[in-house]
Amino acid sequence: MTEPLAIRVRNALDGIVNPATGRSLVADGAVKGLSAGEDGVVRFTLEFAGGDRRACEAALEKAKTAVSAIDGVVSVSAIATAHAEKPAPTAQQVQSAHANPLGLQNQKKRQIEEAAETLTGVKRIIAVASGKGGVGKSTLSANLAVAMGRLGIRVGLLDADIYGPSLPTLLGLHRRAEMRDGKLIPFEAHGIRAMSIGVIVDPDQALAWRGPMVMGALGQLMRDVEWGELDVMLVDTPPGTGDAHLSLIQSKRLSGAVIVSTPQELALADVRRGVALFRKTGTPIIGVIENMAWLEGPGGAKQHLFGEGGAQKAARDLGAPFLGAVPIYPDLRMASDSGTPLAATDHPCADVFMALAEKIAAFTASI
Repeated sequence: MTEPLAIRVRNALDGIVNPATGRSLVADGAVKGLSAGEDGVVRFTLEFAGGDRRACEAALEKAKTAVSAIDGVVSVSAIATAHAEKPAPTAQQVQSAHANPLGLQNQKKRQIEEAAETLTGVKRIIAVASGKGGVGKSTLSANLAVAMGRLGIRVGLLDADIYGPSLPTLLGLHRRAEMRDGKLIPFEAHGIRAMSIGVIVDPDQALAWRGPMVMGALGQLMRDVEWGELDVMLVDTPPGTGDAHLSLIQSKRLSGAVIVSTPQELALADVRRGVALFRKTGTPIIGVIENMAWLEGPGGAKQHLFGEGGAQKAARDLGAPFLGAVPIYPDLRMASDSGTPLAATDHPCADVFMALAEKIAAFTASI
């Protein structure tokens, strides 16, 4: 009786050496999220604890080649992440870090920065950022990308939130990513190209990855995806001002940043920090968008549930452009859950996103 495909795949991976330890990938527990469906599609992640990056990449290629040779395997989708334990910093290193928190001088480029350099067909990269979570940044990113696509702009949308990828839900991507000639093929959805870790790993798998491993996965979403020729790539960044933002800045490929906030003071404090980060590194602030600005009642009266005009005032105080406000649309929530962005429809909300997209497009055309 023929062994199940998953077992045959695991046996093949057992013959691949982990360059970080010299032992089998399977014996080391480096194989995560392995799935092998009846359709012959195999997916897995290799987690390397240390080791040379190129050696780890070579091990990944060997693993994909070995699995591809198995009878019944139609395609292989795999990524690798790596991290190394670092010794505690010395007092001098701590002092240097405080003096130069971004480490822009004499710092070796990390994987995401090198990956950004491979995006030779992408003319502009724009970060969509927020100082905190829960402000609707991903929903706005998806709808802004679709709206820009409707303007005739070739747009790519990269979901950089590795821990909480929402792009598959927002764009209705219900199948796994495919590979061709060693490259992941981005999804074509609603007139844009899109990629997310959520269409690579098992959606039920908890990604218990440390920061460097997350950066490795994000780097692969740039380097190992066949993005092709794009006028603009929107990067839906994770909440906060962490590694993803700093690495994009250091890559020298970031053309500008759009800041998303809700009106209340709790969110606005983080907006100020986000604007300060991008300005400190010389990244242009394209503008601030106020999301969930108000709820329109049956008679047309505006109910400002989270405060009124807070993001607009913060933008004015910071000397940053204010791009506009997006009201609370119950239909937007339902459309997001169903995977059909309202920007792709004739809903009144689409006009709001088109107006915002036109302002962002005008910025990209000016640089």
